[in-house]
Amino acid sequence: MHALVAEGLRKTFGKTRALSGFDLAVKEGTICGLLGPNGSGKTTAIRIMATLLRADGGTATVAGFDVTRKPGQVRRRIGLTGQEAAVDEILTGRENLEMWGLLYHIGKKRAKIRAGELLEQFALTEAADRRVKHYSGGMRRRLDLATTLILAPKVLFLDEPTTGLDPRNRNEVWSAIRSLVDGGTTVLMTTQYLDEADRLADRIAVLAALPGEGGRIIAEDSPDRLKAMIGGDQIDLVVRDESTLDTAAKAIGRISAAEVEVNTDERRLNAPARDRIGVLTQVLRELDDLGVEVEDVALRRPTLDEVFLRLTGRHIPGEEAS
Repeated sequence: MHALVAEGLRKTFGKTRALSGFDLAVKEGTICGLLGPNGSGKTTAIRIMATLLRADGGTATVAGFDVTRKPGQVRRRIGLTGQEAAVDEILTGRENLEMWGLLYHIGKKRAKIRAGELLEQFALTEAADRRVKHYSGGMRRRLDLATTLILAPKVLFLDEPTTGLDPRNRNEVWSAIRSLVDGGTTVLMTTQYLDEADRLADRIAVLAALPGEGGRIIAEDSPDRLKAMIGGDQIDLVVRDESTLDTAAKAIGRISAAEVEVNTDERRLNAPARDRIGVLTQVLRELDDLGVEVEDVALRRPTLDEVFLRLTGRHIPGEEAS
C-alpha cells in the first residue's frame, strides 16, 4: 500500500513553472528522501501534498484521501515540520506539548497523557519541565517533531529537518525519525545533507529544474541502486612520484577495463572496481612489478553527491530558499 501518491502535479507562479508533471509514490512505513537543486520544486511539492497550496493540475492522495477534495481528512492524518523549530521558548517542553494537544482539541486530560508519552518517546523526560530556551538545538528539534505527533500522524512531512544542527544533534534527530517509521509512520523529507538521505531514506527521488519548466523526478530508487548507476565501487590510489602517474594509469585502466581519472595535483588516480578485492589485489601487484610506489589506496562506493552531480550536472545544493 502507498501512503502517498502524486500524479502529474503542476504548479506555476507567474511565468515560473515550479512543478511540471511531478510523479511520486511512497510506500507505507518507509522514508522517501526528496533531493534537487534550488528551484526544483521540492518545497512546493510538499506544500501541495500537505494541503497548504493548491496545485494547478494533477492529483495527489495522502493516507488514502485526495488533497484537493478531502483536505480536512488529509490534515487529520499528517504532520509537518519546517526548517525552523516551531516551539515556544518561554514554555517548558511539557507545556509546549500540552498546549499543542489543546490546539488539536484532544482535551486537557488527554493532552497531559499524550505529552508524557511523547516526552518519553523522544528522550526528553528529564528536561520536560525546563524552559525550551535552555534546550540544545537537537532537543528543540526533537520537541518540534514531537509536537507534530500529538495525533500520531500516518504521514510526516519534513522540510530540511536538521538544517543548522551539529553532528551529535543530527544523530539524535535521525534516531527520533527512524523510531517514528518503526512505529508505522511514513516520512517524506527534503534534505541538503547527502549522508542524511543515505542513512535514513529507503528510497530517494531526485528532481531536476529543467530549462523552461519546473522540476520533474529524473531518478528514483534505493540509495545503493542509485550509486550503482555510476559504476559501483571505485578504487582510489595515490602514487608517491608524479612521474609514475602515466604508468600507473595505464596499468589500472588495463586491469579495470575502464577509463581512469587522473588528478595530477594530488597524484591521485580513480577508476571503477567491479570486483573489489580482485581488482585491488591485481593493481597493487602490477604496480609493484612496475616499480610504482603507492602512497595511499582505498576502495569506496560512489557517494550520493556524485550521483546527484551525474544526474543534474551540479553538486548538491545549499539550503533552498522558501
